[in-house]
Amino acid sequence: MTEPLIIALPKGRILKEALPVLARAGIVPEAAFSDEDSRALRFTTNLPGVDLIRVRAFDVATFVAFGAAQLGIAGNDVLMEFGFTEIYAPVDLGIGRCRLSVAESSALASGDDPRAWSHVRVATKYPNVARAHFAARGVQAECVKLNGAMELAPLLGLSPRIVDLVSTGRTLAENGLVEVETIAEVSSRLIVNRAAFKTDGRVVDWVAKFRSAADAAA
Repeated sequence: MTEPLIIALPKGRILKEALPVLARAGIVPEAAFSDEDSRALRFTTNLPGVDLIRVRAFDVATFVAFGAAQLGIAGNDVLMEFGFTEIYAPVDLGIGRCRLSVAESSALASGDDPRAWSHVRVATKYPNVARAHFAARGVQAECVKLNGAMELAPLLGLSPRIVDLVSTGRTLAENGLVEVETIAEVSSRLIVNRAAFKTDGRVVDWVAKFRSAADAAA
């Protein structure tokens, strides 16, 4: 019996945007998937050959890269940070749109010029992307790795600047921070394991279905 295909989905905001894409591709999760009290992580769907797993956004890429899931949905911020060569990202789903930016306190920004930076200290969960970005500009970056509550770093003196995802900018504003530089525009992509794409025809078929689902919403 052929094992079900596993699609890895990220918890949180992007998941809500991903569900309509799944529906247009023909995938409807079992009822327990929408149960906020459920602690289950793997779910069946209306299709006997397709199961879903729900994991942290950063872990989606790891599950797919190592073949534990054949497909997944992940932001290109995650793909940039990990740089997995085992992952192919054939479809921009057009969801989860935001940007990866450098931010600092409004007081610092009032007299700051990013073009004059030679050394920066930033708090971020994207140290690889941050270092590469600043290195390309000839700026030495010292990165303090945090997994959340990034906005506290400037407030408490951990780091004068942060590199983080920004959507509306409301969280920055409420913590006295402003964007001073955009590193990358971000959206969520369908990602697939390269080996599975080459050897499993079902994966190729699902890439086509997700592409059609994304095009239908464009």
